[in-house]
Amino acid sequence: MPSQQEIELQAAAFRRLQKHLMEDRTDVQNIDMMNLAGFCRNCLSRWYQEAANERGIEMGKDEARELFYGMTMDEWKANYQTDANDSQKEAFKTAFEENVGKG
Repeated sequence: MPSQQEIELQAAAFRRLQKHLMEDRTDVQNIDMMNLAGFCRNCLSRWYQEAANERGIEMGKDEARELFYGMTMDEWKANYQTDANDSQKEAFKTAFEENVGKG
């Protein structure tokens, strides 16, 4: 069982990661993150949702994404998302299956 201090430090690190991805590096595309690292902003918002649901807090995918992104997905896409090329899309199929599809 982690101590309260460890929980607070983990939460602070998460907030810093969130700020880095949502403010400092909006140029990094989710598809590239997934293809290279096996996770992306959407994964982080899904993990947030899963943690809430495990604790009896009802939260849907869109709500979790809006909480993580600080805006709707439509706003994020309009402001920051670029079109993926064919090689990115092909790599994504594999990355998604390996990291998300297996549950």
